[in-house]
Amino acid sequence: MTENTTKRQLVIIGGAEDKEDDCHILREFVRRSGSTKANIVIMTAATELPREVGENYIRIFERLGAEDVRIIDTETRDDASSSTALGAIAKATGIFFTGGDQARITSILKGTEIDTAIHKRFSEGVVVAGTSAGAAVMPDKMIMEGDSQTNPRIEIVEMGPGLGFLPGVVIDQHFSQRGRLGRLISALIQEPAVLGFGIDENTAMVVTDSQIEVIGEGSVTIVDESDATYNNMGEILKDEPLAICGAKLHILPHGYKFDLNTRQPILNDNSIPNADVSVPVASISS
Repeated sequence: MTENTTKRQLVIIGGAEDKEDDCHILREFVRRSGSTKANIVIMTAATELPREVGENYIRIFERLGAEDVRIIDTETRDDASSSTALGAIAKATGIFFTGGDQARITSILKGTEIDTAIHKRFSEGVVVAGTSAGAAVMPDKMIMEGDSQTNPRIEIVEMGPGLGFLPGVVIDQHFSQRGRLGRLISALIQEPAVLGFGIDENTAMVVTDSQIEVIGEGSVTIVDESDATYNNMGEILKDEPLAICGAKLHILPHGYKFDLNTRQPILNDNSIPNADVSVPVASISS
């Protein structure tokens, strides 16, 4: 496959994906990674139980038919230059980041030889996936922690550097289940990004180059502030309510798509919604 035709693929999962029944999302990851020829590497940097979590995913991916599955356990930054780990990444067709604490992932991996190797393989077409904390690290700036089920304020969310597989956006996970719209908006206004993605549990956004497809039982909520007419970020203290006007809100369930270049949803019949079939939210304010 030439450089011009290589597809960059991400499977970004909102957490709590089905691991026992049909495993629809994990099945899609294995399929995109090569099906029965898949060579999968499980990155356990996020979790304090790397062996337990990693072996559970080994069991799942092997049951789905992956040819080779192995764990890369990086407990310290020194582990992130392991020749064994780098060799496994060089042969991988799919790389999977588990859940846990996203700050652990970046503190251990960002800027290391493994980080460089994974980005190189991603640019060559290897599928990169992550669930929960593993989803949070996909942008260049990520939500490190923050309060749920509250109205938008600067103080409710802490941002930090992500791994940069999908730059220029903000991603939150466990979205509807934990009431995280307020913190997604707070993060989006603080960062130089125009799109915020909130992914429900057992739901994923599958990114192929510039197009996103939603799979799973929940929805992906997209906040688009590209045409926002106002926010009060420069006028308030950190514990005061944020306001944003003129933003758009899209809620996309399984099968719907979204174009990152045009910032437009794509309906099941591949049409783009217009005023006759969709009503954008005119404003979101606290």
